[in-house]
Amino acid sequence: MVRMTRRRFTAVTAGAVTAALAPAGALAAPAERTATQFRGMWTATVANIDWPSRPGLPADHQRDELLHLFDTAVARRLNVVILQLRPTADAFWPSRYEPWSEFLTGTQGKDPGWDPLAFAVREAHRRGLHLHGWFNPYRIANHTDLGRLVRSHPARKHRDWAVPYGGKLYYNPGLPEVRRFVQDAMLDAVFRYDLDGVHFDDYFYPYPVAGKEFDDAAAYRRYGKGFPSRAAWRRDNIDRLVRETAERIKDRKEQVKFGISPFAVWRNRTTDSRGSDTRAGVQTYDDLYADTRRWVREGWIDYIVPQVYWHIGNAAADYAVLVPWWARTVRGTGVDLYIGEALYRQGDPAQPAPWQDPAELSRHLTLCRRHPEVRGNVYFSAAQVVRDPIGAMARVVGDHYPRRARPPR
Repeated sequence: MVRMTRRRFTAVTAGAVTAALAPAGALAAPAERTATQFRGMWTATVANIDWPSRPGLPADHQRDELLHLFDTAVARRLNVVILQLRPTADAFWPSRYEPWSEFLTGTQGKDPGWDPLAFAVREAHRRGLHLHGWFNPYRIANHTDLGRLVRSHPARKHRDWAVPYGGKLYYNPGLPEVRRFVQDAMLDAVFRYDLDGVHFDDYFYPYPVAGKEFDDAAAYRRYGKGFPSRAAWRRDNIDRLVRETAERIKDRKEQVKFGISPFAVWRNRTTDSRGSDTRAGVQTYDDLYADTRRWVREGWIDYIVPQVYWHIGNAAADYAVLVPWWARTVRGTGVDLYIGEALYRQGDPAQPAPWQDPAELSRHLTLCRRHPEVRGNVYFSAAQVVRDPIGAMARVVGDHYPRRARPPR
């Protein structure tokens, strides 16, 4: 999901945002809301993209920053925060399986002296916000040096679990013991805290790197018998992760929602007649071994948030083509559809002209309203919800969020 230049958190007081956007009654208690719609924002902790603004801040400062993000979400009439809790095989809570995240203190494994997840759950719910825990199943590190990991790290204890690829380290999805371990590590937070949802993003097998091969040949020889190809075996590995995670969540906490936000192109129509009329260079089925359409059709997940990070009229992947395709895909399945929005592109001078228009994002929501299957939108990311450099988010609020809403149940 994180494919943008890192931007530092810029302080804008929640009071100022509230005054600008919230008419009387906009911050009413949950019981006073009337609409039902998923309005979320991703809050990325990897590389300190959204929070904390930098590692090593005093705990009080970290808490204040998180409250500021929550208060801004309320002022923008959002109702769900998707908070990244396990960015690189580490933890934003006192995990029984993995070390404290370096993005908190600057040192992996160092106790920050407080429990960020307990604080986040309490303060989100106090504001009427739902909190979904965002987990990255297989990414270990944004480098390839096992020696840089804390000595107690599971990847150092089980070096055969780790695969270097494209300058990063990943757990090998083809090992059954890895699949069980990453589930245990993620569900530790789910079972111990009052989260409203569990959220995976688009990182399963890593995005392809030209000229590089993900080295899982030994695992394929051991476990791939009976599959027609390594690609089919890899897809089965990810299918198992998704299905087993769903089953374990529902066995213990049926009320907790399980959702995934994949890259938005399952397959191009030129590859598969069931695919979208797109010409994307990446297809999740073929390149990430993530059969996102199957997860919906099988009902393994509660919601899906395709990252439709293109403008209306994009030649290779048109927003106006992908939203109807996903609406047809979820129809009749019982799986909720929310659309992931590239708020971070708005006003970026490196982006094409449509992203310089503050109304582009509002037009996205107008298009979504034509498809009843679309039950909400999610914005990447929290720092841009706060900064809103060209007023695109304010335009969305003014045009589409006249009052607060309940998340779908």
